[in-house]
Amino acid sequence: MYSIVDIETTGGHASSNGITEICIINFDGEKVTNTYQTLINPEKEIPRYIESLTGISNEMVQTAPTFNLVAETIYNLLTDTIFIAHNVNFDYSFIKYSLAQCGFILNTNKLCTVRLSRKIIPNYPSYSLGNLCGYLNIPLSDRHRAKGDAEATVKLFSLLLQKDEEGEINKMLKRNSKEQVLPPNLPKKQFDSLPNKPGVYYFHNQSSKIVYIGKAISIKSRISSHFSNNSSSRQKQSFLRDIHSISFEETATELMALILESHEIKNYWPEHNKAQKSYEPKYGLFDYQDRSGTIRLGIELITKHRHIKPLMAFSSKINAIEQIREFVNTFDLCMQLSGVQLICENEICACKKNITVYEYNAKVNDLVIHLSNNDSYFIIDIGRNRKEYSVIWINNGTFIGMGYVPVTVKQNQTDEVISYLKKYKENFYIINQIQNYITENPEKVYIIK
Repeated sequence: MYSIVDIETTGGHASSNGITEICIINFDGEKVTNTYQTLINPEKEIPRYIESLTGISNEMVQTAPTFNLVAETIYNLLTDTIFIAHNVNFDYSFIKYSLAQCGFILNTNKLCTVRLSRKIIPNYPSYSLGNLCGYLNIPLSDRHRAKGDAEATVKLFSLLLQKDEEGEINKMLKRNSKEQVLPPNLPKKQFDSLPNKPGVYYFHNQSSKIVYIGKAISIKSRISSHFSNNSSSRQKQSFLRDIHSISFEETATELMALILESHEIKNYWPEHNKAQKSYEPKYGLFDYQDRSGTIRLGIELITKHRHIKPLMAFSSKINAIEQIREFVNTFDLCMQLSGVQLICENEICACKKNITVYEYNAKVNDLVIHLSNNDSYFIIDIGRNRKEYSVIWINNGTFIGMGYVPVTVKQNQTDEVISYLKKYKENFYIINQIQNYITENPEKVYIIK
C-alpha cells in the first residue's frame, strides 16, 4: 500500500514552522482506497507570502484542529505503507517531526516522485509538479493546496508505475539504496562516483553556484551523512532544496583538507557556511615596552593594530585572559604587567622593583620566543598516490602554500620542492590548525636551512 502525501506549511523547515493543511491518499497501485484531508491550526502566524501562495489564511485555520488532535489518525494512515511525495524529504521531515512531538515515531519507506520521474521519464527541462503535470497532460487543480497537489501526485505516480520498465521503483525501495535520502535534484550516479578519500567537496545549486563547502577524511561518507536523517533544521532542509550537483577535490591528508576548505570558504563565501565566516578572532595578545623599558603584555582589539601581527589571537577577551593566566604561571610573569589584574601577588617581581628590568624582560622574551615560531619548514606527509608526497610550506612563521611533489625530488632540494607548491592566503584559522598539528606531529616537520 502507498500513501501519497502533500502538506502546506508556514515555512521551509519543521523545527520552527507548522503544518497548515495535510492530505493523505492511500493508493494500492491501481485505485485510491481512502482520502484524508484537513486544515490544521499551526498555532503560529501564517506569513503573508505563504497565504498568497496557498490561499490559506490565519482566519481559515483558526477553528481547525491542532496537529496533536489529528496525530494518531495521521500516524495510523501512514503506518505499514510506503510514504510518497513530490520532494519527499520535505513532507516526511515535517510529518515525522510533528508526530514525534506528539509521541508517535514514524519509520517507513519513502519514494520521491521527483527522483523517480528523473529516472523513469528523463530529459524534461523541469521536474516541478506543476511543470511535469503540464508536460504529461495530468490535470492539476487547486495548485499549492494539499488535496489538489496530492491528487496530481497520485496520477503522476500511477503513470510512473506503468512506465517503470527497468524496475526503478523496486531498486529505490531496497534497504541499501541511497535514493530515498538523496536530495531530489542530485543524480545518484554523481553520488556513486564520490571517492572515500580525504578532500573538500562543493554543493552547487541549479545555477551551478557553490552554496556549501565542506571537508572530509572520507568525502563519500561525509556527504552521505548530510543526507542520512530527516533533520528538521533550516540548514538540512536548505541543503535538500538547493543541491543540484556536487564537485570535489581530493587531498592527501586531513590537514590539507582543512586548509583548502578554509581557503575556499573565504574565496566563495557560500550561503550555507556559517562557522568560519565568523571565525576571525577579535582580540590579540601584544607585547610592548613601557617608559621604564619593561616589556608588558596587553590584550587589544586586533582592528586597532592591523599592521602588527599579535603573538596569539582569540575569539573573545575571556579566552584571552584565561590563556594569559596560564602563561603567567608557566613563565613566572607579573599579573599586573601582563594586564590580567590590578595587583600582583608575587612577592618578588619587577612591579615591586625587587628584580631588575633585564631579569624580568628575559622571562617575557622566553614567552615571546615560545609564541613567535618564525622558523621556515615543510610539513611532509603522504601523497595522493605512491608517486608523490605532500608538502605544506611555512616561511618565517607564515603559511605560504601547499601541494604535491614527485618522490624523485628530495626534500632538501628546497627550490624545486617549492616550484610544485600552490600559494594560498593565510588566515588565523589555518595558522591555528597548523600549530595544533605540528604540536602533535613534530616528526612530520622538515626544517628549511
